[in-house]
Amino acid sequence: MQNTTIQEEWFSKGERYATEINEMVDFGEKNGWENWKGEEPEDKRSNLAESVFNLLKTANQNGDVENFRASFPPAHTPIIPLLENRSQSIEQLHFISGEKIVFMTGTSYEKRQAYLLDHGQVTQLDENIQAIGKSKQDDIFAIATPGKISLYKGWEGELINEFELAQTAELGITELIPFNDGSKVLLVTSFGIYLISPKEEKLIHPLNEDDEEEWTPDIDMENATLSNDNSYIVVGDQSYDHRILDPEGNTLGSIGAQSSYPHFCLFAKDDSQLITNSCHFYNGITIGINSDQYVGADIEAYTESDDYTIIDEEMRVYAGTATKEYYILGDAYGYIKAFDKEGNRLWRYFLGSTISGITLSDDEKTLWVAAHSGVLHQLKLEKGKRDTHTIGNGNHYEEFRLLIWKDEPQIWKW
Repeated sequence: MQNTTIQEEWFSKGERYATEINEMVDFGEKNGWENWKGEEPEDKRSNLAESVFNLLKTANQNGDVENFRASFPPAHTPIIPLLENRSQSIEQLHFISGEKIVFMTGTSYEKRQAYLLDHGQVTQLDENIQAIGKSKQDDIFAIATPGKISLYKGWEGELINEFELAQTAELGITELIPFNDGSKVLLVTSFGIYLISPKEEKLIHPLNEDDEEEWTPDIDMENATLSNDNSYIVVGDQSYDHRILDPEGNTLGSIGAQSSYPHFCLFAKDDSQLITNSCHFYNGITIGINSDQYVGADIEAYTESDDYTIIDEEMRVYAGTATKEYYILGDAYGYIKAFDKEGNRLWRYFLGSTISGITLSDDEKTLWVAAHSGVLHQLKLEKGKRDTHTIGNGNHYEEFRLLIWKDEPQIWKW
C-alpha cells in the first residue's frame, strides 16, 4: 500500500469516526442514552496500524514528527492490536517545573523504571528507584529505593530526611505522598497504608478492630490522599469505606460508598471539599463533602443525603488532579473529564485506555495524562483543538504523546 493511500484512508476514516462519536456522545448526554437509536460508530483502521506505526518510527528517526502528525493525527482504537504485548502502566506522574515532569513505568508488583520528561525529551533515571512521590505543597520529593525513603527539598535538591524501612521494606508501593514539611510520608500499598515517620511505620489502614489472630492487612483498590495543608489524611480500599484521619492517623469521620467499592479520593485545591469515588465494574459514583464536615463525617453507604454533593454518576476514577476552579478526573474508559464543586461537567476529552496518572503544571496550563496502554500525553489546556480527530468537547491542544512500550528499545513520539 502506498504511503499516500494509507494517509488518505487514515485521515478520512479518522475524521469521520471522531465526528460520529462526538455527535453520539453529545446526543446521549443531552437527551439520555436510552433515546439514542443510531449505530455505535466504529473506527475501522486497525488494518493500517502496523504500517502507520512503522511510518511513525521512521518519522522519529528522521526528526520529522510534526509533519507526520499533521498527516496521521494520533488515535487510540486502531492501535489496540499493537498494545497486546507492549502496553505497560505509566504511574506516579509529578510536575517539577516548566515542561518537566517525572514518572514511573510499571505497577507496584512489577519491576519499575523512573524517567524524566523535559520539553519532549525522555531520560532514564536510576534503576534502583522503586517509587516517587511529591508533597501537595512546598515542593518536597520522596524517592523510594530498596529499604529506604529519601526526602528532598525540590527535585534533585537538598536531602532533608531519610527513613530506613523495616516492616514495609519489601512492599510494592502503589503511592508515596510526603508531608509538606518532609517530616512524614504516607505509604500506600496493597498490604496496608502506613504513616512513615522517624519513630515508626504505623499501619493506619485497614485496622484490626476485632483483634483477630489470623488477620492480615491485605487490601485491593487501595487509595489515599492528603489534604493540601496536610491537616487530613483520607484512606480507603475495596473492602473498607473511606475514612478521614488526622495527621497522626486517628479516625475523624467516614464516607460510605455510593457505588460498590471505594476507589479514589481527592481534595479541592483549597481543601474546601473532599471528593470520594466508588466503583462497580467500569462505572462509578463520585460525591463531595464540604470542609466543615470532615471532623465527624458519617456518610451512610448507598444512601441519598443532603450531606453530600453528587459530582458524577458515571466514572470509575483512577487518577485526578484539582485546579483552582475544578477537578480533572481520569476514568476506566480513557476519558478525562472536568467537574466543578457543584457537580457540573465542564468538559470531556478522550485519550485512550484506562487512565493511570495525571499531573498539572503550577500555572495550570499544561496537563500530563498517562494510561495503562503505555501512552503518555502532554496537553495545553484551553489552547484550542489541534485537529478534527479530537474526541471530546474539551478545548485542548495535544502537543504530543509518547508510546512507552515495554518491548520497544525506544520511546516513540507522536
